[in-house]
Amino acid sequence: MNKKIVAVAGLALALAACGREGGTGGQSAAAPQPGEKPGVCLVMKSLANEFFQQMQKGAEEHAAKRGDLTLSVVGIQNETDIDNQVAAIEKCVTQQAKAVVIAPADSRALVAPIKRAVDSGVKVVNIDVQLEEGAMRAAGIADKVPFVGPDNREGAKQSGMELVKAVGKGAEVVILEGNPGAANAAQRKAGFEDAIKEGGLKLADSKTAHWETNEAHTVFGNMLTAHPNIKGVLAANDNMALGALKAIEEQGKKDQIKVAAFDNIPAIGPYVKSGAVVATLDQYGAQQAANGIDYAMKMIGGENLSGWQKTEIKLITKDNAG
Repeated sequence: MNKKIVAVAGLALALAACGREGGTGGQSAAAPQPGEKPGVCLVMKSLANEFFQQMQKGAEEHAAKRGDLTLSVVGIQNETDIDNQVAAIEKCVTQQAKAVVIAPADSRALVAPIKRAVDSGVKVVNIDVQLEEGAMRAAGIADKVPFVGPDNREGAKQSGMELVKAVGKGAEVVILEGNPGAANAAQRKAGFEDAIKEGGLKLADSKTAHWETNEAHTVFGNMLTAHPNIKGVLAANDNMALGALKAIEEQGKKDQIKVAAFDNIPAIGPYVKSGAVVATLDQYGAQQAANGIDYAMKMIGGENLSGWQKTEIKLITKDNAG
């Protein structure tokens, strides 16, 4: 069966159980009854990405520890599967979840379904990838959906400055960008550009690989052919860094090209320890999800929350890896 169908079907079953457990039978805007465990949906991006696997595990552990909600979790097949994220949000609404915590695949395309959820009385918390502020204002929900997430630009700059130290002023570097429609992709690219400018590097090329390892392998391989003097890669997530590292190894340039990345997934650890990856940036995805759940529960309880709730970041290098 198609993974996308499995993900959304699983969400439907979980949410149906949430509706039965509470026994409200009413509309999603209804406040939880005494003793009812409200249903909270965590809607993420690709569960093929270790970052979101960690986020799911952390969210489930946090929900179990709280014990006062019923959590359902759904991911999508790949990082560009916007349609199934929209379907997941709509399913949350129709199955009477009280709140949605979402890491959107696209910062503009998800605004309309989120508005429909908010208008129906569902509380929404935005995590990881910030929804586009202008689109949120235009939809009239900018003050109703708090963002819980890191400073992606600052984190990318920190990672990029480690690459500056490794390759030296004047070196040619390239950027592997995330999804063009995602705010965190734009912010990380901007942070890398900040490091390039401050460090006096030369940007030879910048292209998207849509957060995906295999695509990054192909994209960076083509970059390396076009720019054989590349000395560094700034990858907007670790998955793309892994693709670049594979291409580097295939072309026998393991000791000639350094990589800076973002996310600190387990698979990148050995490369950080070996020095092939000079830095990655831990943004604590599991804690983001836990914080998102906590904010959602506060909103279900009647609190009005909005704005940016900034979360922790930490630069990871060979000196502190592991």
